[in-house]
Amino acid sequence: MAILYNTDKSLKERVADCLEDDFKHNAIKTAQEVFYVGRGKLVAEMEGWEDLRRHAVEVRNHVTENLDYYVKQFAQNAEKNGCIMHYAPSGDDALWEVLDIFEKHGASYAVKSKSMMTEEVGLNEILEETGIKITETDCAENILQTAESKPSHIVVPALHFDREAIAQIYREKRGYDGSSVPEEITHYLRKILRHEFMEAEVGIRGCNFAVASTGSVTLVTNEGNGRMVDSFPKVQIVFVGIDRIVPDLEALDTMMALLPRSAVGAKMTAYFSLDSGPAGPGEVDGPEEVHIILMDNGRHTLANTEFSDMLRCMRCGACLNICPVYRHITGHGYGSIYPGPMGLVLTPGLVGYDDIDNMVYACSLCGACSEHCPVGIPIHDLIREHRIKIVEEHKNHAIEVPIFKALELFWSNVPVYKFGMKVGEPIMKALAHGDTALAEDSAWIPVVKGWTSTRDFDILSSTRFRTWFKEHKEEQAAQKAHGVEGGEQ
Repeated sequence: MAILYNTDKSLKERVADCLEDDFKHNAIKTAQEVFYVGRGKLVAEMEGWEDLRRHAVEVRNHVTENLDYYVKQFAQNAEKNGCIMHYAPSGDDALWEVLDIFEKHGASYAVKSKSMMTEEVGLNEILEETGIKITETDCAENILQTAESKPSHIVVPALHFDREAIAQIYREKRGYDGSSVPEEITHYLRKILRHEFMEAEVGIRGCNFAVASTGSVTLVTNEGNGRMVDSFPKVQIVFVGIDRIVPDLEALDTMMALLPRSAVGAKMTAYFSLDSGPAGPGEVDGPEEVHIILMDNGRHTLANTEFSDMLRCMRCGACLNICPVYRHITGHGYGSIYPGPMGLVLTPGLVGYDDIDNMVYACSLCGACSEHCPVGIPIHDLIREHRIKIVEEHKNHAIEVPIFKALELFWSNVPVYKFGMKVGEPIMKALAHGDTALAEDSAWIPVVKGWTSTRDFDILSSTRFRTWFKEHKEEQAAQKAHGVEGGEQ
């Protein structure tokens, strides 16, 4: 499935690669601090922030509980607006619908704005395989497309490239001859994309929220490319996940008060578009045809499980902006287009447990993500629930069962425990070479090396705590008795 990528490497191999990339760590650290501080200031200034969050939870839960009703209402109103509806139970169904639209119009060239839904189904790769040229027009997405790379963040997908790397990419792939100054690069992009917009036959875009009561779709961007995509080409295709629906414009207002603040620490984005169908009579701009692909791709199934809270997710990336694990292993360590805490819940929820390796264990369960989530998703609890289900379905590593059986015997049997402590202490002393802990030079030891390769592992004490405590209490009693006797003399 397109949600997963780089599956030829294990989680450990991907993480090992990412841990060596200091630039990625520093870039993520800087972004996290900027977004976190910005969000904190805006939240402090805004009255009723927690009330707004609670209301958003109520709205999102209401939609999930009545999902079929709102999907139908949105589709009916969108059709009244002149849109052509397509229903896609799976990612493959969505791809076939898109290919049919291209074939119907004899189109071979499309421009596209940023969309995680199209990343989810691997749209770009399929179109290119069939000979259709597709150009990403979002600045960051165009960088990724040119570099043949995957997003490393939900909101700032090209976070893992610096200006020098970006300039070099365009020099090698597009003939760019300018400097690494960001303004010069963006001017160059504007120049080459202008022609792309004018020539494209089809525009493809995602949808942040779909409004059921009006049949409208929204697009939230910080660049003008989104509006170019949905106004210049004669045919427009909009990908809408069924979990992106809100009941009405009032609910949309609530979500838009939360989204930019949580995502990048801003009150609003530069561009907010609310589209309700193709261009009307006498309107100069706008497509002649609007096709809306309502995509399920596992969301209905998710709604009927203990992970249904995840359908509240707004894809703001707030959980990534606070996650210590994400900071260290970076977005590419996860091997999913949905990285970070939200990805640890959503990815296995959509694709199952067979191909995700140990992905759900890339979390310390600190709970910062749950506290930070604008719509109150208990993310760390859901990650833990995935771990429980993996064990229940016997999809964990086979060696775990005998290891935990052995530990159960060890911890529950006093003679075995005492023997293990007695034998373990001199062995650890020998391995520590006279030091007080096993250090990095002990990283060759199986199982233990996962800890000692980066941390010290204190050796066992020669004295058990219970023995020490017993002697301590006896000493206290003796001192007390001696003191009483001394007083009587």
